Parts: sequence; C-alpha cells; structure tokens
Amino acid sequence: MLSLVTLLAISFVAGYGGALLGLGGGILIVPVLTLGFGVPIRVAIGASLVSVVATSAGASAAFVREGFTNIRVAITLEVATVLGSLIGSLITGLISPRAVQLIFGVVLAASALASLRIRHEEGSDVTPDAWSKRLQLGGWYPGKEGRIDYEVTRVPLGMGLMLVAGATSGLLGIGAGALKVAAMDLGMRLPLKVSSATSNFMIGVTAAAGALVYLVRGDVSAIVAGPVAFGVAIGATLGGRALVKADTRRIRKIFVVVLVVISLEMVRRSLLP
Repeated sequence: MLSLVTLLAISFVAGYGGALLGLGGGILIVPVLTLGFGVPIRVAIGASLVSVVATSAGASAAFVREGFTNIRVAITLEVATVLGSLIGSLITGLISPRAVQLIFGVVLAASALASLRIRHEEGSDVTPDAWSKRLQLGGWYPGKEGRIDYEVTRVPLGMGLMLVAGATSGLLGIGAGALKVAAMDLGMRLPLKVSSATSNFMIGVTAAAGALVYLVRGDVSAIVAGPVAFGVAIGATLGGRALVKADTRRIRKIFVVVLVVISLEMVRRSLLP
C-alpha cells in the first residue's frame, strides 16, 4: 500500500525536478503511481493535474520575482494551451487506460528528446515578427553581467505548438512543460531560462482547465491528490529558487536518462497481453 510518507517524498522530488526544468511534476508522478504502486492511470492523471497547479503556484512566484518570467508571452499563449487542455481531457475519457499509458510513454520519450535541444541563453540575434511587435512580447532577464535583452519571433508557430502541448497536458495529466519550453526556446527563440520560467507560470492554468474535466468525471481522488499536491508544492518552491544558480544543461541531461527509462517501461507494460 502506498504510504503517506512515500507519497509525499515522491511528490517532493517530482515537484523539485519539474520546477527546475520547467517540465511540471506530473512527468514523474503519473508513471511512478501507475508503474510502482498500481494506481489506476486516470486517477493518477487527476492527481497529477492537481499537482501541476501546485507546481506552478510554488515555482512561478520565485521566477516572477527574479525577473525571468515573460508574463505577456504567457498570457498570449495560454489561449491556445487552455483550449488544448480541455480537448485532451475529454479525449482521455473516450479511450482505454492501456492506450493512455502507451501515449504517455511515447510523449515521455519525445519530451526527453525535446529537453536536449538547448540553444544559447541570449536572444540578441532574434528579429521580432509582426505579432511580437504588436503585442510587445520582447523583454529582458538578469544575467551574470547584468541585464540581457531579448526579442520574440514566430508567434503563430508558438500558438500552434502550444495547442498541442495543452492537449497533451489534458490527455496525460502532465504540465507538458518540455513541449512548452521547446515551443518557446526553439520555435519562438526565447532564452532558455525565460522559456523555463514562463512555462512554469503557464502550466498551472493549463492543468487547472483539464483538472475540472477530471473532477466532474470522478477521476480526482482526494486521498491521492491531496498529499501529491502538498509534496509537489514544497518541492516546486525550492526548485524555483534553485533555478537562478543552477546549471540547467547538466541537470537536464541527467533528467533525460530518467525520462527515457520510464518511457520504455510504460510502453512495454502497455503492450503486454
């Protein structure tokens, strides 16, 4: 039986890692609960969505305070992610748990690969597009030698990718932070730390939209979701503070190995007779 202490410990680690990398705690919570403790995947996803809200609440405050979060970009992209989250949450109720597990494993592998695609930190070589100019999406963040200015480009591409990320979040109960970070970092050319911080700011709103669907459907268990949310919130708060001084490249490479191992196990179990 899954003890309260074990659940809190797992949730803390997931929240810390998720906040530090902008991935969201659900990327670990769902596979650990389902693979390690036999929790039904829809219940695990419901708890994960609640925990993702806690992750965002715990980490985003630190990111905003330190000046890494681009709130204008976050609000603009949330239109697409919330719509996608509602669509994904509705789809989960229509397909089998085995299919959900298989999709989760595949998306987990994709998230691992996306996390390895890291650009440089500065955005000084980016030319803003018409959308970015109109919405004034450019900004700055604190660097080691002072203020670093950056611009944003390819906003329509970012919106399309965010729709997919939102659907993934609602379908699988994850923050889809890796997809959001990749969309902003590779698609819209935001600096990595800005992408990670902005992702943490966004994932809570995205997950909240999906969590409402799971709650109405009866897939949110207070016994599981409560401790998960508490542990993730504490871990996310500390992870958010650690981001400022962390070597995200090194940590991300280690974390990718964990994601790949979990991904392979979820795919294997989903294909077992």
